[in-house]
Amino acid sequence: MSRFLDFDLTGIEPEEGAPLPERVLSGDPKFRTWNLEENADGTLFAGIWESTPGKWRIEYDEWEFCHILSGRSIVSEEGGASREVKAGDSFVIRPGFKGSWDVLETTRKEYVIKLWQRKGCEFRSLFDSRLTAAHCLAT
Repeated sequence: MSRFLDFDLTGIEPEEGAPLPERVLSGDPKFRTWNLEENADGTLFAGIWESTPGKWRIEYDEWEFCHILSGRSIVSEEGGASREVKAGDSFVIRPGFKGSWDVLETTRKEYVIKLWQRKGCEFRSLFDSRLTAAHCLAT
C-alpha cells in the first residue's frame, strides 16, 4: 500500500446530503462529499466537499483545513468578521467557531478534518448534516 494519496475522484461516488433543516438560513443547499482518507481511529479525514448555494449555521468542535477549488462563499463568525472565500484561498477553522457558511456560487473545497476523538459517530453524519464533532462524541 502506498503512503502517497492523490485526490483523484475517478470512480468514486460522492455521499450526498444537506444541512439539518433547522440550521438552514436561506436557500436549499445540497452537499456532495468524497471522503478519500480516514485514519484508523476515525479522528482524521481528508477529501473533497461541494455545496450548492444556500446559507446555514455552523458550529465547529474540530479543526478543519480548507482549500477552495472553485466557487465563492462567505464564512461569517458569530459576533465577528465575515470573509469571502474563493478559488485559491486556504484557511483553518478552529474548534469553537460558530457562525454561518453562505455559498454564493457552488463551492468545492479540499478539506482535512481533525477530531478530538471518536466515539461511535459516523463521518457521513458530520458532513451530511454539518453536525459538530461534539454531537458525534455525545452519541
